[in-house]
Amino acid sequence: MKTKLITVALSGILALNQGCNTTKETTQAKSKPLSLLVVEPGHFHAALVQKSMYEDVDSLVHVYASEGPDVKAYLDKIEKYNTRPEDATSWKEEVYTGPDFLDKMLAEKKGNVVVLAGNNQKKTDYIKKSVDAGLNVLADKPMAIDDAGFGLLQEAFASADKNKVLLYDIMTERYEITNTLQRELASLPDIFGELQKGTPQDPAVVKESVHHFFKYISGEPLIRPTWFFDVNQQGEGIVDVTTHLVDLVQWSCFPNVTLDYKKDIELLSAKRKATEVTASQFKLVTKSEKFPDFLSKDVKDTVLSVYANGEINYKLKGVNARVAVYWNFQAPEGTGDTHYSIMKGSKANLIVRQGKDQKFKPVLYIEPVEKDKTYEAALATAFKSVQDKFPGIELKKNDKGWEITIPAKYDTGHESHFAQVANKYMEYLKEGKLPAWEVPNMVAKYYTTTSALKLAKEKK
Repeated sequence: MKTKLITVALSGILALNQGCNTTKETTQAKSKPLSLLVVEPGHFHAALVQKSMYEDVDSLVHVYASEGPDVKAYLDKIEKYNTRPEDATSWKEEVYTGPDFLDKMLAEKKGNVVVLAGNNQKKTDYIKKSVDAGLNVLADKPMAIDDAGFGLLQEAFASADKNKVLLYDIMTERYEITNTLQRELASLPDIFGELQKGTPQDPAVVKESVHHFFKYISGEPLIRPTWFFDVNQQGEGIVDVTTHLVDLVQWSCFPNVTLDYKKDIELLSAKRKATEVTASQFKLVTKSEKFPDFLSKDVKDTVLSVYANGEINYKLKGVNARVAVYWNFQAPEGTGDTHYSIMKGSKANLIVRQGKDQKFKPVLYIEPVEKDKTYEAALATAFKSVQDKFPGIELKKNDKGWEITIPAKYDTGHESHFAQVANKYMEYLKEGKLPAWEVPNMVAKYYTTTSALKLAKEKK
């Protein structure tokens, strides 16, 4: 079968000779310690990693992919970032397309950081082969979508350790300011007290999110690939978005604590449910005139059923937790994706709400468990340490407790969080290691999601 090599030089560099590098580029590559290898970029998150430039990353990016609309959509987004009127990027994309794209990437090794964000069916295999080849990997979630994938992911982490490379997933939600502050406040006994244990019926920690198939990204309607609606390729909701929620539970409740999935996690129950998508809705979001053959198994009477909804009830180090994700087709006018989170402490509950009353923007509240005249003074004193870290945040009293008012400078938006994750990952690459708790906790996270899917299917 034919393969082809295309050099895409964007933002005014289109005149470069295709198929070769200039002396300037070669010199630049030597001066920058990191160089990206983007593999099969089928999800818009691949482009979001490159919405910003990075001091230690070469501007020449090597892309390896199968030929088709996915890689074209990725390149179109990069070109928009390169040509935007303000804060334009200057990426140069050298693109190889062909059925042997992965083998070609592994043989050439033109970079040292593999970026993976796309079809999840083979992602875990790509991860394993990349770290086996001595390449660092920054992967979009989920890194595993089933029990078999979890086993392969464990092997990948062992291989990464052996080959002294770093495997890391893109946990953007840690950088959303209300999540960050909720974790910060939970660490202050004078404000939060102690994390409660809760019960299966009334968990101490709940995190829920609502998402939509049709949405706008970077100001334009998002066109999703047809495979996104195939749970065999994208993964079910219970192993996809819940990855973020399970991560937040671990990260918020037990910060910097190394978890052992065999000892610290007890699955209690799991549910899965389908979202129905009509043929016209499918066309709107994919631009495809019909359902592809690989979705025929999920189509009945011209309606597609996508198992995008999931709920997991479990115990983490004895703390009862619930995570749930729901997918609708499109948000009502003026709304969008939403998030709800509660952490229950002995002194107060920390709650993130994002509904109509909050104008669909996440807002963090402190709600005391009991009326105590001394609590307000203790809160004000302890809150000063948070204000030192996040200047400008304030307490605003209401009838249930306090709302945390957050300056607009901290509300940078979901898309900006990809650069924040990437910068943190690059710090780890400089140090040559991840924090001791990160790998065991990634393993614990994917054990939770993939085991929950297995449990949910067994219940049917």
